[in-house]
Amino acid sequence: MSLKAFHIIFVTASIAVSIFMGIWSYMSYQNTHARADLIYVISSGLAVIALLWYGKYFLKKLKHISYL
Repeated sequence: MSLKAFHIIFVTASIAVSIFMGIWSYMSYQNTHARADLIYVISSGLAVIALLWYGKYFLKKLKHISYL
């Protein structure tokens, strides 16, 4: 597995975990109104944005390398 393929899989999995964490924290925030849950929701959203940006940057940088 190449570095490019590993990054695609890892970034995709990280985005999925961040989205799940954000949804879970949001549902918890609706029940408890705890400030920590709101911070987790915001942090998860920022992480998703940063990971999407990084994935796009990485693919653009290594577009000449194959996936194998």
